[in-house]
Amino acid sequence: MPFDETGRRPGRRPSRNVLGGPIGVCSNDPMTGFFRNGCCETSPEDLGSHTVCAVMTAEFLAFSKAAGNDLSTPHPEFGFAGLEPGDQWCLCAPRWQEAFEAGVAPPVVLASTHAATLEWVQLSDLVAHAI
Repeated sequence: MPFDETGRRPGRRPSRNVLGGPIGVCSNDPMTGFFRNGCCETSPEDLGSHTVCAVMTAEFLAFSKAAGNDLSTPHPEFGFAGLEPGDQWCLCAPRWQEAFEAGVAPPVVLASTHAATLEWVQLSDLVAHAI
């Protein structure tokens, strides 16, 4: 389905964040989101649930790489420059939960974290890591 001029899918209800408001943009530089529209929106096709707007840290990037998802190495063939500490990115909710349990969860932007995250993560844990 194509996107409208705001980067959202037409005909769908507006996505909500974990606080109940409209979802905000996570990042356009680097461009993120399952739909690559800058927002941590989701759909049934998003099997990884890329719904947590997180601010990358060196500790989290090392954890993710060790867990098999190297987010820091550039892959220009896919238009991916690699992430650096400070970049905002739509993370998979289960991976954020794993990082939380390991003590390396990155900070989150609550207004840009999709409500579907709450299927995997406790709101109180997100609030404790909010920026």
